[in-house]
Amino acid sequence: MSASNPGHQNLYELAAQVSVALRTRNRTLSTAESCTGGWIAKVVTDVPGSSGWFDRGFVSYSNAAKSDQLGVSAATIASYGAVSAEVVAEMAAGALERSRADVTLAVSGIAGPDGGSPDKPVGTVYLAWALREGPIRTERRHFAGSRDEVRLASVAAALQGVLDVFALYH
Repeated sequence: MSASNPGHQNLYELAAQVSVALRTRNRTLSTAESCTGGWIAKVVTDVPGSSGWFDRGFVSYSNAAKSDQLGVSAATIASYGAVSAEVVAEMAAGALERSRADVTLAVSGIAGPDGGSPDKPVGTVYLAWALREGPIRTERRHFAGSRDEVRLASVAAALQGVLDVFALYH
């Protein structure tokens, strides 16, 4: 982890906080990522001992991968688009069904520089968190900046969301 990049250091610190939250609750995590391309899984596995609380990560960048790997309905994608609360909720639920994790997070967004629309401009990101014994929480966010900045902010929001879910439901 490069200390010269404060954004990346912040991600490591968040991942370390997630580690403590999961370990103290004897819970495990799986990820379902689209626009972040596995970055969340990379960050959490940077934390020593993550094999004790990180089960697996799904990188489902294409719509077909979302359906094949996570069971996201093609009808949901057609109706709402890959970047939607409905799709990330199905991604998070699918990750729960296809892993041994107690908690899952999912992210899908438009990192740019292209691909935005008036309804979903570049920087639009949907996140979801699911608990085996609780509800699925979704959130729409908009992050400004370059493609890398949008993705970095998405990773940070996803990790912070795990901490928030525990604060709300545990």
